[in-house]
Amino acid sequence: MKNLKRFLLISFASVLVILCVACTGKKDSQNGGQVELRVLNYYDMTAASAADEIPTVWEAFEKANPDIKLIREDLFNEPFHNKVEAYAAAGQLPDVVYAWPSGRSSTLHTQHLLKDLAPLIQRDGLASIYVPASLDPTAQGAGYIGILPRAITSSHTFYVNNEVLKDAGLSPAKTYAELKAQVPVLRAKGYDTVLIAQQDTWVMQSCFFSLVAGRFGGEGWEKKILSGQAKFTDSDFVSALEFIKTMYDDGVLTKATLTTDYGSVIGQFSTNKGAYLIDGDWRIAAFITDKSTGQALISPARQNSIDITVFPDISGAKLNKSTSTILGTGWGMNANIPAGSAKEDAAWRLIKWLSGKEVQSWLLETGGTVTPTRTDIDTGSLALEPMQKGGGALGTQYTTGTVVIDGAFHSDVYTPINDGLQQIGAGTRTPRQVAEAAQRAFDTWKASQ
Repeated sequence: MKNLKRFLLISFASVLVILCVACTGKKDSQNGGQVELRVLNYYDMTAASAADEIPTVWEAFEKANPDIKLIREDLFNEPFHNKVEAYAAAGQLPDVVYAWPSGRSSTLHTQHLLKDLAPLIQRDGLASIYVPASLDPTAQGAGYIGILPRAITSSHTFYVNNEVLKDAGLSPAKTYAELKAQVPVLRAKGYDTVLIAQQDTWVMQSCFFSLVAGRFGGEGWEKKILSGQAKFTDSDFVSALEFIKTMYDDGVLTKATLTTDYGSVIGQFSTNKGAYLIDGDWRIAAFITDKSTGQALISPARQNSIDITVFPDISGAKLNKSTSTILGTGWGMNANIPAGSAKEDAAWRLIKWLSGKEVQSWLLETGGTVTPTRTDIDTGSLALEPMQKGGGALGTQYTTGTVVIDGAFHSDVYTPINDGLQQIGAGTRTPRQVAEAAQRAFDTWKASQ
């Protein structure tokens, strides 16, 4: 009996060992010893670089890093931002996330959901090959480097269609008074004056009103409000809002822009529905040649008729020849990934690749960015189309860069401004009422800090 018990015990132990080995083998065969990374990617299918992104960026990384397995989720515009908020609320943020330095990614920064990348940047000596402004911790929402940016962005760009202007016997407006005078001439020829996609409320605020607020408020206007030295209800900010109303009154903007979606406005501009387009510098990517199809919304030949500049001078403004600038987007790492872990190493390798020389060079060539953060890119060696070259020269069109509102203020503050800008266009609120709503929102936010 004792021998039988001993035999059964040994047999049972042997079975357990075999099962454990089998289980271990199954895990290795499934993952191949790889580190898995969940990635949330901002993917614009309308961009000329869209089809090329998968092989050039993602497949190339996986081929060079066979020990890393990427589980990627691709989203764009509001669905992307909504998913980020949902992940943040559920405590399920992916390992690597595409993000803004503040603004639309405020939750990630203010709740410290992104790891501080400064120690890794210092360890690898990246400061020597990145523009200093791109590694300024005070330029990001949490006060530390939560993302490794891959561009410096002009959130405002004024696209000028000289084909339309020439057909109407006009030349590019240099002042707002000239722009206003062009409205009836363009209308008589069947053209809109200024196109802008306002259905998404962030567009007016980020791509235009931030510039207007900077021109009427001057450099550092936002710091005065944040420090309590000024208010949204002061004359500078109210005057900026009143200028937006004036544009509707003058017919420079039409109420139709309030229902124009972000995807369709590029088609309107490329088919000569309007003389001017207000958007960000990133929108160049939508017009240039798509490598996968060989087609462009605006052919390289026609691109020579497009000027890329900033909004004309405004009488009575404190500043002119200005735009609104901000650190561009980049990639961040989930703060919960343990320091020194294999997952941190894998995530950091991916982030360095996504914001690195090869990908930034590709982004420049495909219009994904205009001004890179890497200092070791030879732009002269890149094949750039006329609109890309125009975007690269945008910095010569202005002398001052002021803040983007959704990069300077919390979402609790800029959301009422976004909504208010639409309400001004619709005629349901006055500029003064919008300014008062913004100040109330700011006071409430300030009290909660």
